[in-house]
Amino acid sequence: MIKKKILLVYLIMSFGLTNFAQQAISIATKSNVLILETDKDNSLLSSYFGKKLNNEHEYPTIQSLDKYKPGSDDLFNKREAYIASGSLNLLEPALTVTHSDGNKSTVLTFSNVETEQIDQNRKLTSIVLKDAKYQFQVVLKYLAYYNEDVIEQWVEIKHQEKGIVVLNKYASANLTLSGKKFFLKNHYSGATREMRSEEQQLLHGIKTIDSKLGTRTNLLHSSSFMISIDQLATEDAGEVIAGSLAWSGNFKLDFETFDEYYLRITAGINNFSSNYTLKAGENFITPRFVYTYSTSGKGLASRNLQSWVKNYQLLDGKGERLTILNNWETTYFDFNDEKLNELTKDTKKLGVDVFLLDDGWFGNKYPRNGSTSGLGDWQYNKQKLKNGISALGKEATANGVKFGIWLEPEMVNPKSELYENHPDWIIKQPERKEYYMRNQLVLDLTNSKVQDFLFKTVDDIFKEVPELAFIKWDCNSLIYNANSTTLKNQDHFYLEYVIGLNNVLERIRAKYPKVPMMLCAGGGSRVDYAALKYFTEFWPSDNTNPYDRIFIQWEYSYYFPSIAIDNHITDMGNQPIKFKTDVAMMGKLGYDVRVNELSKNDLLFSQNAVQTYTSFKNIVWHGQQYRLQDPYENKVASISYVNDARDEAIVFNYYVATLFTNGVSLPIKLKGLDPAKKYKIEEINLYPGTKSPIDKEKTYSGDFLMKVGFNPQVNANRTSVILRIK
Repeated sequence: MIKKKILLVYLIMSFGLTNFAQQAISIATKSNVLILETDKDNSLLSSYFGKKLNNEHEYPTIQSLDKYKPGSDDLFNKREAYIASGSLNLLEPALTVTHSDGNKSTVLTFSNVETEQIDQNRKLTSIVLKDAKYQFQVVLKYLAYYNEDVIEQWVEIKHQEKGIVVLNKYASANLTLSGKKFFLKNHYSGATREMRSEEQQLLHGIKTIDSKLGTRTNLLHSSSFMISIDQLATEDAGEVIAGSLAWSGNFKLDFETFDEYYLRITAGINNFSSNYTLKAGENFITPRFVYTYSTSGKGLASRNLQSWVKNYQLLDGKGERLTILNNWETTYFDFNDEKLNELTKDTKKLGVDVFLLDDGWFGNKYPRNGSTSGLGDWQYNKQKLKNGISALGKEATANGVKFGIWLEPEMVNPKSELYENHPDWIIKQPERKEYYMRNQLVLDLTNSKVQDFLFKTVDDIFKEVPELAFIKWDCNSLIYNANSTTLKNQDHFYLEYVIGLNNVLERIRAKYPKVPMMLCAGGGSRVDYAALKYFTEFWPSDNTNPYDRIFIQWEYSYYFPSIAIDNHITDMGNQPIKFKTDVAMMGKLGYDVRVNELSKNDLLFSQNAVQTYTSFKNIVWHGQQYRLQDPYENKVASISYVNDARDEAIVFNYYVATLFTNGVSLPIKLKGLDPAKKYKIEEINLYPGTKSPIDKEKTYSGDFLMKVGFNPQVNANRTSVILRIK
C-alpha cells in the first residue's frame, strides 16, 4: 500500500481574456477526467467531464472556449461543483443550511486541496470549501478508481459556529454535464415487476426520482440510472454517464437542465422530513455517489461498474458462491423434522451445496404457521422441530451438504411475544392506528437496545448451529407512521434507522466475516451498492417466471454483476425445466423445486445441469459481460460472458417472441473475443435424449464471430440455447 498525503500547490494558470489566478484540479481515471477550476470569485466550478486529453496542459483552455453567456445572469447559472443555497446561484442546491444565527445563506469558496494515493489504483482528492462569514466548511471527496474508470463522490460537513447548525439538504454530489440533449434511462418497480425500464429526453424543469419508504427503498424507483448525451446511446456507441447512490435509505436524484446546454445531477439522501441538527465540531458524512463515463455506449459503462462492484464493494466479490435448494415453494409453512431431513437428502441428490430452511421454523406461544404471527420470536418451533435447528444442521452435515436459514430480524408481527413485551421497540405513532404491510411492523433500529436484539438473534443462531453456512435476510415491510419512542429528535429518524441497521451488520460481519448472506427484501427493493458491503448476493424479484426474469435480470445487469444476483428454478411459469434452468444459470443458480416429484429425465437433466454450471460458473461470475441482443427489440435475447484471457465464453440465448414468426433469425454478433484467435462452439446443457444441430468441430476466427456472428438456431422449438465458445 502506498500511503502518501500531499498538500498540492497547483500551478497558477490564467485565461487569455482574464487576469485572475486560477486553480485547476484534475480527478483522473484511466480513460476519463473531471476538471474543477476556480473563477475570479474563488468559486469552484465544474469545467470538464469526459475523455482525457493527451496533453493535460490544454485543460485550462476548455473554459475559455465556452462563449455562451445567459444575458446579464452570468452568476445565476454558474457551473459550481457544489451549490449552496441562499446566495447568487438559484438552481437546485446540493446544500441548504440554517446557520446558528438563523441565516439561511451559504457562500462556499475554495480554500485548499489535498490528495492521498491510497494504492496504485486508487487516489483520493479532498477539496475544502469554506464560508467566509461563518466558521463552516464542506470537504468535497473524490475517490478515483483508475482501472475501473469509476469515481466515488461524497461530502463531509462540519462547523465551529456558536450554536447548532441545521442541515436542511445535504446531497452527496452535484455533477454538471454539457451537451445538446440528454436522455435519462431509469427504472420503476413494484412487487414481482422489478426494474421496468423507461428512457426519456430531459426537457425543461427538474426530473426527480426519489424514495420516502424508509426500508425497501428501491421498491418503486431504483437509485441507479444512465444518462445519454446528445443522442440515445446504444450498447456499443454513444456518450453515457451511469450512476448510483450507495445508500440503503431514502434517496433523491434530481436532473435539472439549464442554459440549453447543461444538465446538473444532484444525488444524495432524501431530505424529506430529515433536517439534521449538526453540533459544533461534529462531522456529517454523506453516502457515496458512484458514477462512470463511457464514450463506447452502455455496455462499457456497465462493465466499469460491475468491475468496481466485484473488486471493491460486493462482499467477497472475487470469491465463490454456493448453490442452494430452498424449501419455501416446496413446503411453505407446512413442514416438520421428517420433511426437512428428506429435503437435505434431496439437496445431496440434486448436487447443490446448501439446504436453506425458509420462513416458518420459529415461534411457540404464537407459532409461525402463516404470515400473521410469530415474527420476532426467534426460538425454534417445538411442535414442528422436535429436535431443534441444531439437529437440522447436523443432519445436513451428515448428508454431505451445508445448512442455511431464513431470517427477517427487522420485523415483528403484532401477534408475537416480542410485540407484547417490548411495545416501545416498535416504529409507530402514539395514539394513531397501526398500519401493517404483510401483517407486520418494523422494529426501531434507532434504538441501541433493538440493535443489540438483532445482533443477538443472529449470534444465537450461530451458537445453536455452529455449522450454519448461509443466511437469507428478508425485509418485507415499509415504514409507516415513522416515529421512535426513544429518539430525541424525530428529524433524525430516517438517517438513524439506516445507521442503526449498518451498525448491526458491521457487528455481524466483524464476528462472522465470511458467511454468505442473501439480501432478500421481497425482491430487489433493497438493492444498492451500500448494502452489498455486507451481503454476498441479492434476490432480484419474487417473480421467478423465467420469461419475466430474462427482462428483470437484463435490467439489473446494467449496474450489478451476475455473481451478486440469485436466480432460482421454481414452479412459477409453464416453461420446461431446461428453459427455467438456462435462465437461472445467468447468475447464481438455486432451486425451489420438489426434487422427489421431478420426472426421471427432469431429475437427470437437473443433476447434469448442476455439474455443467459448475464447469463454467466462474466465467459468468468473474468474466466480462456483453449484452448482445436486446429482448425488448428482438425475438431472441442474447447475453455473453467472456473470461479475461478471451479464450472462453458462455453465451445465453432465449426465445422471447410472443407473436407468430417464421423462425428465421440473423446471426448474432459476438463481442469481447480475440479477433486473432480460433474458436470452436459447442451447445451445452442439453436435455436428455436431444441432439444439438450445432457442429462443435467447426472452427471460426474471433474476427468472423464478432463481424458476421453465429446463429444459435433458437426458435419456438428450441427456446433456450447455451453455447460454450473455446
